[in-house]
Amino acid sequence: MNDMTKPLAATASIDPALLQRVEQLQTEYVNTIDEERYRDLPDFFIESGSYRIISKENHQRGRAFGLVFCDSRAMLRDRIVSMHKANIFEPHTYRHITGRSTVTRGDDGVLQVRTSFMVARIMHDGAQELFSTGVYLDRMVEEDGALRFAEKLVVTDSSRVDALLVIPL
Repeated sequence: MNDMTKPLAATASIDPALLQRVEQLQTEYVNTIDEERYRDLPDFFIESGSYRIISKENHQRGRAFGLVFCDSRAMLRDRIVSMHKANIFEPHTYRHITGRSTVTRGDDGVLQVRTSFMVARIMHDGAQELFSTGVYLDRMVEEDGALRFAEKLVVTDSSRVDALLVIPL
């Protein structure tokens, strides 16, 4: 079993208030993307936090390479800046739908969080389509009284890459 299929029954032993904080962080993260407040995204991560997008197939095979790789808050910030200044792409936005999070606490106190997602893409002309589905496999830690991502691993169900994968998922 890999970390996408192993049972996470420990959610029942997680304090409901902590589970609410976990789901609030996920909600605020996707709302920030959906509301096009991209410059705020790095604030959801610890300084050494990583953000990666990888296909389910590559993840299951243990391949580390993927579609996007940022290994720090600064690198994610650079990606957001380049999205606005260097990348040329057709204007579009996302709308996320997320499932309930499943949470376990590791021996090191880090929260292991699994949350399914669906993302619709809305083009500037109003056309809409299902853009991506998958699961967030996150590691969350407490920092300065707030939960933050130590790692956000976005595992997409499809290995098909769209040229418009510019905006973080």
